[in-house]
Amino acid sequence: MSNKVLMTPAGYAKLKAKLEALKAEMPKVSQEIGVAREHGDLRENAEYHAAKEKQGMLNAEIIKTESQLADAEVVDTSKLKGDKIVFGARVKLLNTETEDEVVYTIVGPAEADSAKGAISYEAPLAKQLMGRRAGDELTVRTPGGERSYQVLEVSFD
Repeated sequence: MSNKVLMTPAGYAKLKAKLEALKAEMPKVSQEIGVAREHGDLRENAEYHAAKEKQGMLNAEIIKTESQLADAEVVDTSKLKGDKIVFGARVKLLNTETEDEVVYTIVGPAEADSAKGAISYEAPLAKQLMGRRAGDELTVRTPGGERSYQVLEVSFD
């Protein structure tokens, strides 16, 4: 039995589209296997083995994506409001040491992409941010050492 994993509607839609693309790829890979099989002795047929490996990896990715969709609990972030940081919040932070401002949206693990400012609610920073408000200060232990932040703004858009 697996636990539900929070996800935004956009993240769910993106994952569903990924699944459809993966499934659309399967007939092509099956065709590659058929063509490679016609080349004769399968023990020494590199194309056949490459296509079978590709099929296995594609199958594994489909199973993983189906599992993520099955475990998803979609949260309608458009209905969220308030001044506390929760799943779906967009948070503007000030790094109090460097004076750099960063903006993160707190999302589910399957849709996290720190390069795009989307961090998982399971990440250490997000865990520390939950329940805080604008003006709060916090220190987070990261792989690169401790970082201190001040919450500048909390929004839901």
